[in-house]
Amino acid sequence: MPGLFQGLEIGKRALLGHQVNLQTVGHNIANVNTPGFTRQRVRISTSYPEFTANGPVGTGLTVDEVYHVRDLFLGRQFREAQKDLGRWSYKDKSLRQIESIFSEPQDQSLNDILNQFWNDWSALATDAENAGHRSSIIASASQLINCFQKLAVGLEELQRSTDRDLGSMTDEVNRMTTEIARLNQQIKRQELDDYKANDLRDMRDRLIDDLAAIVDVNTAEQSDGTSTVYMGSMLLVDGSDSFNIGVDADRDGEKVTHFLVWQGSEYRLKNVNGRIAGLVETRDELIPKYVDQLNRLARTIVEQVNAIHSTGYGLDGSTGLTFFDPAFTDAGNLRITADIILNKDKIAASDSANTDDRSNGRIATQLADLRHALILANETSTINQFYNGLVGNLGVEAREATSFNQNFEMILQQVDNQRQSVQGVSLDEEMANLIKTQHAYDAAARVITVMDSALDTVISKMGIVG
Repeated sequence: MPGLFQGLEIGKRALLGHQVNLQTVGHNIANVNTPGFTRQRVRISTSYPEFTANGPVGTGLTVDEVYHVRDLFLGRQFREAQKDLGRWSYKDKSLRQIESIFSEPQDQSLNDILNQFWNDWSALATDAENAGHRSSIIASASQLINCFQKLAVGLEELQRSTDRDLGSMTDEVNRMTTEIARLNQQIKRQELDDYKANDLRDMRDRLIDDLAAIVDVNTAEQSDGTSTVYMGSMLLVDGSDSFNIGVDADRDGEKVTHFLVWQGSEYRLKNVNGRIAGLVETRDELIPKYVDQLNRLARTIVEQVNAIHSTGYGLDGSTGLTFFDPAFTDAGNLRITADIILNKDKIAASDSANTDDRSNGRIATQLADLRHALILANETSTINQFYNGLVGNLGVEAREATSFNQNFEMILQQVDNQRQSVQGVSLDEEMANLIKTQHAYDAAARVITVMDSALDTVISKMGIVG
């Protein structure tokens, strides 16, 4: 029945309710700079009234729940942007590394060494008997071979490094999915009594956000509060269970390539977004494309130079000798024919077997003119133009990757700003709530003081005749 004791109960409920609000505001303020934290709010409602002869009488307030403010749509948008950013950021990094390997335009780049190689043949054409010119040709050819090998080794090492990254990313994915499954278990246990595990949910959501930057993930929240995580259509996390992924090796001679599989099986997984997608695209498409073009350029130089050189005559009368060893035509294994290294007089500069005309330099002229021959890209490009086109395409792809990376960074930032405007902590708003709750708390305390005073009057002073 309504009375002073009920008034004390109302005051007590008000104090406890506003105390929860004060604690929640303090929690928000404390975590204003905590990554992944979502601001929390207290949902308060009027407690069930007490019915009397005079009608229902209010009994104060009750705290329904402490919930966090989260926009699921913006959360999904953020993860989609994370996937695209992860893919393009990896490609951007890889293309910049490929550019650094080619190091164009710089001194002693392949383009400079190619020009020096042609220039040395031009010099030999003017004086075919000059031992210095012959030594210069061997030196520039050696530089050319070293440069090709340096580029080939650099690309090969980058490809191996990229392949190794797959293992480290896989370990990171497994660590995250294991942690998500552990948090699922804790959330399920804590929410059995209809309490919201807000902080645990924030930790789980942040892990899923980070996971989206690595692999193509999708999520679905279950009725028990757990979150199911998929990579494509394959389960990574189901309740408190996580399913690890691993890598399997595909060997082609000495070359080893790794692929995503379910751990302990040979079933290969496909990933269409995130950093792993950028990694696979870099390893299997980008780097091999430039390796193939570099090998094509090296093979063309070997074949064209040998075709002309083998028709000429050296100062010692030798003929039919190739300048480059025809058994080695890839960029990583070019070499000069051993006989020419041992005896530079075997360099064929003349087209005449006549002893008196072995210094006419016509073969050297033809070799020097190779720089102008349209022999690549369906006979539309010279050797130098083909290489310059390779470097130019690399620059275009690198700028495209940088542009996409910057665009997705901006999109991610815009989505995050929108998300933070909904679920982020505003110190101004929290301070306003703090002051409002403080006044309410003070007023509730005053209610208890008044009720206590009234009870004291009833107990101590009623019935006393003054």
